[in-house]
Amino acid sequence: MHANNKLPLQFDAIVAAPFGAVGIFVFGEQISIEFLTEKHAPKSAENKIIQKISSQIEAYFSNPRNDFNLPVTQQGTPYQQRVWQAISAIPRGRVLTYGDIATQIGSGPRAVANACGANNLPLFVPCHRVVAKNGIGGFMQGNKDGLKIKKWLLKHEGVAF
Repeated sequence: MHANNKLPLQFDAIVAAPFGAVGIFVFGEQISIEFLTEKHAPKSAENKIIQKISSQIEAYFSNPRNDFNLPVTQQGTPYQQRVWQAISAIPRGRVLTYGDIATQIGSGPRAVANACGANNLPLFVPCHRVVAKNGIGGFMQGNKDGLKIKKWLLKHEGVAF
C-alpha cells in the first residue's frame, strides 16, 4: 500500500470510503489498489474486472462480512508472496503480529513489515490485520493518515484498537 501522490484522474476507478476513497488502477495485467485519505468523487470503469473489484470493495464497506473472491494476483518476490499468502489466511475479526507471521514463514518481523508495505492489493490481502507486538504497528508506509485508516478497518471488522 503505497501513497504515490496520484491525482484522482489517474485512477481507473475510485470507490468512496468512510475514510476517504479507494483508488484502483491497472498496469497491463496488474491491478493496484490505494487508500486515499481525502474524499474524491466516485469514478467507475468500463473494465469488467475493475467493476467487480469496485463492487466487492463497496460491499465490504457496507458489511465487513462480504468476502473478496476475485482471482487477482500481484507481482512480488517469492518471499513477499509467502508473506501475502500468510496474511490472506488471517480471518476477519482477528489480527496476528508481524512476529507471528515471521514465525509461520521462518523470517523476521521487520522483513514481514516491509512485505506488508509492498502490498498493492489491500483489502484483498488484508495487511491491516497485521499489528505490532505492543501496539497497532504501521500502515501505508508511514502515511500520516494511514493509522486512522488501519484503525477504521479493524474496528469495521470487530477488532478494537
